[in-house]
Amino acid sequence: MAKKPKYFIVDAEALPEVFLKVAEAKRMLETGEADTVNRATKVAGISRSAFYKYKDAVRPFNDMLNGRIVTFQIMMKDEPGVLSAVLNIFARTGGNILTINQGIPVSGCAAVTIGAETSGLEEPVEDLMNRVAAQEGVIRCEILAG
Repeated sequence: MAKKPKYFIVDAEALPEVFLKVAEAKRMLETGEADTVNRATKVAGISRSAFYKYKDAVRPFNDMLNGRIVTFQIMMKDEPGVLSAVLNIFARTGGNILTINQGIPVSGCAAVTIGAETSGLEEPVEDLMNRVAAQEGVIRCEILAG
């Protein structure tokens, strides 16, 4: 029988510095600030072995309980059906949309922010982003938080 993991909520100030640096390296990789683990760990000031040792054990509170919540920002053309096509991509890949916020279109473009729970994705988040970015009418897709 597999042992169930135990989770604790701990103030970040009480954590050993290595955990905070691992979290920072993971954030850099997820946001694209660093394109490789080697670069992220170098900037964060930790060894790659420390990163690999703790990378699966350290995560922000917001994604511990129900999987992973990611906030996407998508710039799209103000044309009928574009938002619907983007939402269909999320549905087909197993993303659970929690929030949708769309700004008023300016100069024929609209900024849309989508908060989605991604633990049910059938593919990596990067592939989802690439599918959305390739959708006709989408100008840009990026991760704001997660």
